[in-house]
Parts: sequence; structure tokens; C-alpha cells
Amino acid sequence: MRVDWVELTGYRSYPHVRLEPEPGINVLVGENGSGKTNVLEAVAYLASLQSFRNAADAALVSDDAEAAVVRGTILRGGSSSLIEVEIPRQGRRRVQINRQRPRRSSDLLGHLRVVVFLPDDLDIVKRGPAYRRDFLDRTAVQLWPGAYLDQQEYERSVRQRNTLLRQEGRDADSTTLSVWNERMSQAGAKVMERRAQTIEALEPWVRTTYEKLAGEEADVTYEYISSWGGGLSTVPDVSEREQLLRAALEERDRVDRDRRVTTVGPHRDEPVVVLNGRDTRSKASQGEQRTLMLAMRLASHEAIAAAIGEPPVLLLDDVFSELDRERADALAGALPSAQTFISTARFEEVPIEGHLWTVGTGSIK
Repeated sequence: MRVDWVELTGYRSYPHVRLEPEPGINVLVGENGSGKTNVLEAVAYLASLQSFRNAADAALVSDDAEAAVVRGTILRGGSSSLIEVEIPRQGRRRVQINRQRPRRSSDLLGHLRVVVFLPDDLDIVKRGPAYRRDFLDRTAVQLWPGAYLDQQEYERSVRQRNTLLRQEGRDADSTTLSVWNERMSQAGAKVMERRAQTIEALEPWVRTTYEKLAGEEADVTYEYISSWGGGLSTVPDVSEREQLLRAALEERDRVDRDRRVTTVGPHRDEPVVVLNGRDTRSKASQGEQRTLMLAMRLASHEAIAAAIGEPPVLLLDDVFSELDRERADALAGALPSAQTFISTARFEEVPIEGHLWTVGTGSIK
């Protein structure tokens, strides 16, 4: 799998630019603020329909444009797909796949798979559970694109339930609340199932990759803390998870009415990464945390490659500048054979050879 070409029009800092990357390593070099990350973000957008910077769609549109357009051809196996996304400043985005409008925008998910390394990745290990939930959910979409719709439905149900509770509190209509309980339970059970399957797919790769990067044996496992009965076992079927979540919502009815917010569900769960018996958020050194995060990203690449039968595209946004030389060399040596985009302000910080692209204001050469 690789990007044959990508073209940006009215996208952030680019009035218009076209890049035809090499199948192997592509190193984008430019000063800070020159637009390197914008290119990687656009490639990832074609895969996920969202910015890896968590920016709203409107923020992707250049100041002097009414809409941004991202286009590219993706080669996979013996076939190719032309993906085109128009992102208006106002209104809904428009998607085409091979010149045809899909039934829904999310149908493009799966045509391109990417794994993104970011300077802020350390937050996934160091900070609160929301970061680890997001990591699992985004990885799940790369493994099973259909997970995206389940996640969207769950988030929509939680928002609607919270709106009802915020507006009416103890006086919230029980019938309406029951409807949102049902929808939350149905979607939430599917989200939990995918999280459990994602962890099951990642865990062996995380362990072996961590040992490769650290140069020593290690025991890396996942734990999952849930107040409603969600857990890592993939044996219970979705209907059982659904029943557990519905029962928990009903049990917390009075508390949720008093607090005017939904206090139980997958959006409140806490995934925990354990290294040699220690919770890595609070009891691992920063060096161990950084090595673990690199291992988690590499593990997701291995898991996705195993699932789809070919390696996804790698995007490394200014990652090597955050690493000491030993870890930078270890990461370079552990990178799988795949089309790779690396952004950097200083070429000498990248310990791997590749095609050099010079990025200037609005241009790539």
C-alpha cells in the first residue's frame, strides 16, 4: 500500500501543491512553520477523515480560500483508488472515490491505512485515560474501518443523553432517557468489543517491539478498568456487553440525574499499560515511557499489516528531534519496510536514508 501522488488546494499553507512521493522513505525538510506537518496531516486525512492534530475541518481551509481540496491516488495490491475530499469553510465535506460519491463519507475508510508518530505521543502514556482510549479507538478504525460508525454513534448518543440531563436533571423524561440508554448500550458494546480486540492484536507486538527498542527483556501487558463490566475478554458476545452497559446506566440513573452527566460507559473507562508489573503512567521513567510509546506505534503498524496483508503508510512528524541519538537509531532500525514520510527541520537528525524533499512556504521541491 502506498500513496502514488497527493495534491492539496487551499489546504492550510498551500494554495496548490502536488507531491509524487517515492515508494520508500520520503524525508520532508524545512524550517518550522514551512508546512511539513500539513502534508502529513493531509495524507492522514485521506485515511481517516480527521486531522491528527484534532483540528476542526474549518481550520484546514486556507485563509484566502472558501474550501480545501485533498486528492490522491492510493495503490494497493494490483488496484488503485482515486480519493478526493472537498472541505468547505462552512457546510459538509464532499467525498468522491474513483469519481463516484459514496453512500456515506466513511465508506472511504480502508482505502488507505496510516500509522502516525507525533511529538505529543508521550501524552498517550503519561496523561489521562482519554488519550489511551483515543489511541485504541483510532487504531481500531485502521484495523476495522466499520468501527468508525460505531464510535460516531456512541459519541452521538452520549452527547444527546448529556444534553437531556444537563437541561432537565432530575426531571428528565424517563422514556426519552431510556431511548438514549438503549442506543448508548448498543453502540457502546460494539466500541468495547473493538477495544478488546485491538488490545488483543497489539499486545504481543508491543512486547516484542519494546524489547527490540530497549535491548532488554520486558513484560508489557494491558489492563482495562471499567465500572460497568467492560473488560478485555473477547469471549462474551456483544449482546452480553450491551446488557451489562444498559444495567449500569439504569443503576446510575439517580446519580446521573443529580450530576446532570453520564457517569458510566466506555467513555469513562481507563485502559492501563503495565511494564514489568508497573503502571507506566506513574511508575515508569520518561525513557521507558518514550520507548513504550514508540513500541505501541510500531505494534499498531505490525497489527494492521497482519490484518490487511500489506504494510500501511508510516507518517513520522518531527519525531526524531524528540529522541536522543540512541533511541533515534533504535527507531530507525525498527522501522518496517513501508512507504514512509518523515518531517524534520534538520536533515542530520534523521538517521535513515531517503528521498529528500525541500519544503518552503507553499512549495515542495
